[in-house]
Order: sequence, then structure tokens, then C-alpha cells
Amino acid sequence: MDAVSPEPVVEGSALRPVDRVRRFRALLSKMGQVAASGRRRDLRADAATGHAALQRVADHERHKRRSGVTRRNVTALVDALEDEGLVRRRPHPTDRRATVIELTSRGAETTDSMYNGHRAGVAGLFVDLSEDERRELIRLLGSLREALRGEGISC
Repeated sequence: MDAVSPEPVVEGSALRPVDRVRRFRALLSKMGQVAASGRRRDLRADAATGHAALQRVADHERHKRRSGVTRRNVTALVDALEDEGLVRRRPHPTDRRATVIELTSRGAETTDSMYNGHRAGVAGLFVDLSEDERRELIRLLGSLREALRGEGISC
């Protein structure tokens, strides 16, 4: 188990996000140990919930690292899409710090044509299924969706 440093984790600290998550996880683990000892039973559920939330944060951080997504390259991507006339920026109506990115009509047409091609390709994957097999697949996918929603995963 990671050791918990007594120094607070503050915004802008030199710790990488993954290190902040590890430190906070260790703290939650300590909280879970306190709960298990019976001194603070209510912390057990909080620690489990916090652990799950931190796992999602850690997974998101790993995905960002693997995909190479950074604020800088997202800005460059939006700049390029804007230069091509596919999106436009506008101020957020209530938050002056935020900018809303919205599709232009050209961007909507482009995404529609991309989606239609994708949809046709996916439909081709299931062309050999009988009608009964398709119904069963839809039923199974519905069950999977409900199970994921039960775990707090929206889909």
C-alpha cells in the first residue's frame, strides 16, 4: 500500500495527476481500514464509493495519456475544424471562462455522411443473422446496457 504523506495535495502542486490519485487512494484505503475496525462504520461505504470514483479518474488519466489528448492539441484540433468551416466557437451563455464549440451546417453534413457510411458498414456485419438472431442480439444488448447502467455507466 502507498504511504500517505502528511502534506496536502493542492491544485497546481508538482505531483502528476496519477500521483495525486494514488495518494488519495491510499488515504481512502486508510479510511476503509478504520471502518473495518468498527470505529467509523459509515466510512466503509464512503471509501468504496470514493475508490470507484478515483478508479474512473485514473482510467480517464490513462486514456488521456494513451490517446495523447492534451488541452493544447484539443485546441489545435478545434482550430483546424474551425478553419475548415466545420465548427464555430461562441461564448458560453453563463460561464465567461468557457467556450461552446458547435457544428456548422457544413460540419453537420460532414458528420451525417460519415455516420451514414459507418452505419452501413455496421449493418453489413449483421446481414447474415436471421430475424430471430437479431431479436436475441437486441435483447442481450439491452440486458448489457441495463447492467452497465446499474453500475453507473451511462450508455
